[in-house]
Amino acid sequence: MRPRAVRDRRDGAVRLTTVFLDRDGVINVKAPEGDYVKSFDEFELLPGAVEGIALLRAAGLHLAVVTNQRGIALGRMSVSDVEDIHLRMRAMGVDVDAVYYCPHDKDSCDCRKPGTGMLTRAAREVPGVDLESAAIVGDSESDMEAGRRLGLTLVKIGAASTPVDFECGSLLGAAEWLTSR
Repeated sequence: MRPRAVRDRRDGAVRLTTVFLDRDGVINVKAPEGDYVKSFDEFELLPGAVEGIALLRAAGLHLAVVTNQRGIALGRMSVSDVEDIHLRMRAMGVDVDAVYYCPHDKDSCDCRKPGTGMLTRAAREVPGVDLESAAIVGDSESDMEAGRRLGLTLVKIGAASTPVDFECGSLLGAAEWLTSR
């Protein structure tokens, strides 16, 4: 299946304009089940992540990170810890337009994926972010469900348990597929 896209008014070409990226398991190594990346000392980029982001950027795509950070609600890390991770992550070459995170516990908000609040907020706040021509790259079913609810192109890192548009092993693989369309 081809990525959803819009027609460019300048030349009539059809293209994807926006990619939402999950963080843990897509950009960086995910903590073991039940644990969280609580500080920058625990943050480790995945192979190909920066290259994948650079490829998406070179294609002129708008990029926004959308990440659930429940560890804040559980008291395992602070908002300051998460913001420090994101600041330093960006300094490592994660060149994105914006980073959104949900600090809430399960079933307490509409921003926590599979809710769509972070994605719709990005569409309101970040110039050029367009839900009508967007994809989401994630490693969990909640990422895919958030994208599904908005009709986005779904790219799953790892094996998918529900239908998606594309499965691959890394953000670089996702970027190659998205930019080849």
